[in-house]
Amino acid sequence: HVQLVESGGGSVLAGESLTLACATVVETIRRPCMAWLRQVSGREREGVAAIDGDGRSTYADSVKGLFTITRDDTKNTLTLQMTSLKPEDSGMYYCAASLNWYGGISVAAYNYWGQGTQVTVS
Repeated sequence: HVQLVESGGGSVLAGESLTLACATVVETIRRPCMAWLRQVSGREREGVAAIDGDGRSTYADSVKGLFTITRDDTKNTLTLQMTSLKPEDSGMYYCAASLNWYGGISVAAYNYWGQGTQVTVS
């Protein structure tokens, strides 16, 4: 059983910050690799940030130093803190879970994702 529910999206101005949260239920594997994926209309879904079962994080080059992914397995939450947002960061953000301990930011590594939360930066 897997359930992922995102929240925290919204509309912000360039340069502002936003934090996304994901309430997670993943019963298939203990401490799976988790990620945030992003999709812009007309483009393929892309990996933004990932955190594996050991807590090590990986980021897309475009967000390194600006976004921070964290997980709290005691509270079943995944968070993405986004700073210095740019219009090109706009898109639908999805919380995703893998069936493996490690995954990186490759979209193909993820088996489940939520309904998404919209982020618009203008």
